[in-house]
Amino acid sequence: MRRTLNTMALGFCACALLAAPVLAQPAAEVTLTRLADCGTQQAPTEVNQRFSDTYSYGNLKVQFTFSCYLIKHGDQYLLWDTGHSMSATGGVAPKVSVVDQLAHLGVKPEQIQYVGISHYHADHTGQVDSFPQATLLIGKGDWDAITAPKPAAGVNAPPFARWISGGGKVEPQPTDKDVFGDGTVVMLNTPGHTPGHHSLLVRLKEKGNVLITGDLAHFHENYDTNGVPWFNSSRAESLASIDRFKKLAANFKATLIIQHDARDIGLLPAFPAAAK
Repeated sequence: MRRTLNTMALGFCACALLAAPVLAQPAAEVTLTRLADCGTQQAPTEVNQRFSDTYSYGNLKVQFTFSCYLIKHGDQYLLWDTGHSMSATGGVAPKVSVVDQLAHLGVKPEQIQYVGISHYHADHTGQVDSFPQATLLIGKGDWDAITAPKPAAGVNAPPFARWISGGGKVEPQPTDKDVFGDGTVVMLNTPGHTPGHHSLLVRLKEKGNVLITGDLAHFHENYDTNGVPWFNSSRAESLASIDRFKKLAANFKATLIIQHDARDIGLLPAFPAAAK
């Protein structure tokens, strides 16, 4: 028995020694950059009818913005959403492409390891085809909708042609996704706006924890009152996801960034600077 215990003790010591170099490695530096132009802002929009199925907002008008983000993790990159396409109609097309903005940061398209998509709407997916070598991370429910024989109205499938055909790598996410495996960048499963909608948690050393909504909510009043737009795929899932997100925000003491609310632009440094 004593020999067995001694052998086990030696085994544990050996495992600890093998693990020590891994534990001693410095954590990867993580930065978060909000790109300057992922779509052209329009005039303030009345939100009572479209963005609340209970007509909660009276005469409120909100200035919407379009946003996408670059997360640097050591020498790896995740692009979160890709904004409108450069040919988008209705005056919302960006003036500068995502690729050109990344070039300003010294980053080439082939350096983007992952493109994370919050959901399948055109204002979040318009330039995804500019990154054909990237691994696509997208909620499984949204991927199923994109790859359906006849995608439903509102499902922006064409930019995903390379991945649909099998020419690019895609990882449909049924739950959360720890992107780099160390808890610093996590795609959060928050369905309801669309079947596979995801939000994003980024944990920064100086700035602290940052939660980016996708379209979990479109503006602060929407978020604060648990508002559900009439066009969401599931009211029940929307409310459950908002509840989860609010608890995460409280537990992580996180900075909340609502991607479409222009009032949140100043919560991160102005492009090309990055939050650290």
